[in-house]
Amino acid sequence: MNDSIPLSSARPRVGLFVTCLVDLFRPNVGFAAIKLLEDAGCDVHVPELQVCCGQPAYNSGDSKDARDLACRVIEAFEGFDYLVAPSGSCAGMIKEHYPLLFAASTPWRTRAQDVATRTHELLSFLTDVMHVERVDAQFAANTTYHDSCSGLREMGVRDQPRALLASVAGLSLTEMRDSDVCCGFGGTFCVKFPRISERMVAEKTRSIGDSGADVLLGGDMGCLLNVAGRLKRAESKVAVYHTAEVLAGMAQVPGIGDGEES
Repeated sequence: MNDSIPLSSARPRVGLFVTCLVDLFRPNVGFAAIKLLEDAGCDVHVPELQVCCGQPAYNSGDSKDARDLACRVIEAFEGFDYLVAPSGSCAGMIKEHYPLLFAASTPWRTRAQDVATRTHELLSFLTDVMHVERVDAQFAANTTYHDSCSGLREMGVRDQPRALLASVAGLSLTEMRDSDVCCGFGGTFCVKFPRISERMVAEKTRSIGDSGADVLLGGDMGCLLNVAGRLKRAESKVAVYHTAEVLAGMAQVPGIGDGEES
């Protein structure tokens, strides 16, 4: 894949895949993503006809519904230079699994592969494609970072968010123990195996507490909602934000007003 900026346009046309969880639970992440992309010089669009990426259906073995949803997403994003999502799991679904939903040598397989080659997770897109090295933001807090499974293993997102966070004035990052271990959410995994999921998120929150951080950051709303729920039940004061919110200057420092949890 050629990750260079298209020569046809000084402002690459980016279709923002908002994701269901951002749309329904934390729209602020979508606004933060738009700001970051526009600051990087992108012409950002949010297709109204976009739908769920189909990952819940796909992971549950419902290939038919997953394929139907994939067709709608492909149609909505075919006209853009890039599809960018503030979620490693949704981006991973589109990039890695969409082509597998369709039979080889069919038009839909070709269309799926074409969109897949132009799909990126937000923070890796900013650093690896748009070559953003720093942001103009302040966040005076001690943070720690959770590496989501799909973002890390399917999309190769690890160093990119840490590099951008290093440019945020006042922010310190303390690595937690086992930052790359699953939080227990796993989409439908937490529904199918609730007791295992509960033990995993309990261990994750212990790692967060042991780090001494005031804020947990991450790149997938599923993970952040799961961990934030556990922290709230444990009456923890650790705030939870999507990394994009901090990078865009749209996060409230804990202790200065009410910290907004995921």
